[in-house]
Amino acid sequence: MTQKVFSVDASAKDRAQAGRDLQFALKTTWANVSADQSSLEEGGVFPFVTLNQTKRGYLVSVGKQMNGCFKAGWYDGCAVMMRRLLETSIIEAFEARGLEANIQDPLTKDFFQLTPLVNAALAETSWNLPKNVRKYLPDLRDLGHKSAHNRYYVAKPPDIDKLAGVYREAVEAFLHLGNLL
Repeated sequence: MTQKVFSVDASAKDRAQAGRDLQFALKTTWANVSADQSSLEEGGVFPFVTLNQTKRGYLVSVGKQMNGCFKAGWYDGCAVMMRRLLETSIIEAFEARGLEANIQDPLTKDFFQLTPLVNAALAETSWNLPKNVRKYLPDLRDLGHKSAHNRYYVAKPPDIDKLAGVYREAVEAFLHLGNLL
């Protein structure tokens, strides 16, 4: 992708085209990353290799977006995608064990959002989450909440870096509980 540099006198048509080119690149670049091109060691938050093992395209897609946001410096976007992958992995674990009723609205059958999912996961007695996951699951939830809902909060690399290890541990634990790994 080449970047155009415009002078103050650049035509409105050129600026509009550059804007469309940038929007297209932002919308499509992450989708073209293959699982073997990006891993935790290359600056992402979660290894694609692990998500590929699940054989769930939607998990791989969320992982690509999450790692792509992190690499691009879009830390709020990364935190929101981290939240989404965590939420989905918790749901997968409950469904695989036939416990989905514990995380659904009894009338609509809609799945709970992240806070009650985390509470249910911590309260579930049929599995034993690792100590770090139990301890830091509320912090993982809060990172996603702040980036999604706090209009004054802007995530920074240290916000994600300090939780990246336990985030990986948590998602992998729920994917294992969901029989996806």
